[in-house]
Amino acid sequence: MKVVSTNISQPKTIIWNNKKLTTGIYKTPDINGIYLDKNAVKHDEVSDKKVHGGEFKACYLFSKSNYEYWRNLYPNLDWNNGMFGENITIDHMDETQIHIGDIYKLGETLVQITQPREPCYKLGIKFESQEVLQQFINHSKPGTYVKVLEPGSVKTGDTFTLIKSAESSISIADFFKLLYAEIKNKHLIAKIINNEALPLKKRKSLERYL
Repeated sequence: MKVVSTNISQPKTIIWNNKKLTTGIYKTPDINGIYLDKNAVKHDEVSDKKVHGGEFKACYLFSKSNYEYWRNLYPNLDWNNGMFGENITIDHMDETQIHIGDIYKLGETLVQITQPREPCYKLGIKFESQEVLQQFINHSKPGTYVKVLEPGSVKTGDTFTLIKSAESSISIADFFKLLYAEIKNKHLIAKIINNEALPLKKRKSLERYL
């Protein structure tokens, strides 16, 4: 797999329910590449630090191969890489083949797969329809956040290569479906409940289903 775009944003003010909010979801390509620090992408806007950035959400990856599906649904939007708020657009990333805890070499960095992106209303604002949230859930190709084990630079053309597979884990796709399932699969929960690539709060919230 290869990097087709690296993307960052400046703070942008939007209006939601008659209130002014700042967001970093409006990312655009940076031809100079980006630098992944331990808790964030350098020079990238992270407005709501409660749900973005930090150790387990330092950088967000999304697959370019998903773009055609969404462009057909929303042809009137101004399309560019970074459309989903991702810092790194990968050419052909398959969430069914990427597992929580897997370690990858990404450019100069070493990253660990942590958790899928859960869509919020700001994605709906960008897509000019809150219906995109349920569509995103139904499509089940959410991209993934990563933890940065070794900081470094990433640029277009760099490879995204598996270095070490996680033991006793589940895929990002299965975990994403698990999060939104009305009836939770206890077998899947048992496989990842002790996986430290997931934040403790997330594991504790699932533990009550066992």
